[in-house]
Amino acid sequence: MTLTLVWFRSDLRVHDNTALAEAARRGPVIGVFLRCLTTWQEHGHGANKLDFWRRGVEALSHDLDGVGIPLLHRDIERFDAAPETLLALARELGADALAFNREYPLDETRRDARVTAAFEAAGLKVRAHDDAVAFAPGELLTGKGDPYSVFTPFARAWHRAITPERLALREPPAPQARPARAPDPVPTLPPLTDTPVAAELWPAGEAAAADRLERFLRFRGRHYAEQRDLPAVRGTSELSPYLALGMISHRQCLQAAMAENGGALADGDAGLQAWVGELIWREFYQHVAAGFPRVCRHRAFQAHTEALPWRDDEAGFRAWCKGRTGYPIVDAAMRQLVATGWMHNRLRMVTAMFLSKHLLIDWRRGEAFFLRHLVDGEFAANNGGWQWAASTGTDAAPYFRIFNPTTQSRRFDPDGRFLAEWLPELAELPAKARHAPGRDLLGGADYPAPIVEHRAARARALDAFKGLGA
Repeated sequence: MTLTLVWFRSDLRVHDNTALAEAARRGPVIGVFLRCLTTWQEHGHGANKLDFWRRGVEALSHDLDGVGIPLLHRDIERFDAAPETLLALARELGADALAFNREYPLDETRRDARVTAAFEAAGLKVRAHDDAVAFAPGELLTGKGDPYSVFTPFARAWHRAITPERLALREPPAPQARPARAPDPVPTLPPLTDTPVAAELWPAGEAAAADRLERFLRFRGRHYAEQRDLPAVRGTSELSPYLALGMISHRQCLQAAMAENGGALADGDAGLQAWVGELIWREFYQHVAAGFPRVCRHRAFQAHTEALPWRDDEAGFRAWCKGRTGYPIVDAAMRQLVATGWMHNRLRMVTAMFLSKHLLIDWRRGEAFFLRHLVDGEFAANNGGWQWAASTGTDAAPYFRIFNPTTQSRRFDPDGRFLAEWLPELAELPAKARHAPGRDLLGGADYPAPIVEHRAARARALDAFKGLGA
């Protein structure tokens, strides 16, 4: 009987896992997880994401143990060691095949190609699956045969092509006889420079993910369209960390949304439609990473924007990082990020646009700061969002769209509740005054004056883009 080694990466679940389900149908399975700490840190992942990853692997090990599948662990510093490590393990165990679910950023695809070549050269099989997306990159193309670079036509094509078979859930593996070899203990990550946020904010594992999905759809899903932009309201799903590491699948989310929406994806309840759209955005950015690998090399999608005259403003960057810009909505959002490892989606746009346009600081610095702090830090979505805000990316905001932070604050946090939560120095001010507090109202409160004036900053950004011939 053949034995398959299943390599887990950012797919930390037993249920609806294509590589695991297909391998288990063929025979016995042993799982393996490679901890590539140096590469992950070189890629910019910080303590919050790495700790969540570690706890997710612990939960996966427990869940796999329930069906008799050991999860083995190997430490490698960098991706380059993956082929040799996996091949040695396959030979040690007598496995004749390796199975995994594909990842699409450039370094990951190159790693997987090297692993595949090593196994095939040794006469062993490799079975790679497209599990994280409904359509593999290259399946949905424009009329000219190119990858989509604009979301709306991509989403239309996605809806036209989606079938029940694409969204069918994979059967979890049936319990198997436990192999003679016992699983290795789950390793503990060594101390990191940064301390992760409290684990109770983000319980790991697919059970926690399923609970969040159920609660979102029961209590908030139908209100998503009108509440998702309100940071003082718990109106989003908060599933992004679980999707980023595959503790829940897009199929599970879409199936649950359809069940709540009478079987519909593209129509029906407005809130559920809007949430489905966000799941498609996640897939779109995976296609962008695969179809336009320049974005994986710290390059702007729109090549002409590489010539933007970004400002070297270290004091401004530090003020942005610390939530001390003098714009309350920006500062509250940045403090939420540092304290919780997460930021409300509307505020990700506001803060990214403030850095890249009000301060005219290179968006790549902000992208890296976010990735270092986000528990849901995932390359394609983070890069896509930053390039959208900076008007350098695919389907980007027009360069002349520059959010007024104060207007955004008054519109989406009208009572200043979010501001009061994260800026206690402003909590005693009248609600309407929190959005742009005058010095006369601040008294002795330790809150800075705005580090830049909106109209002047907007004019400076417009001039910079116009200088490119935009």
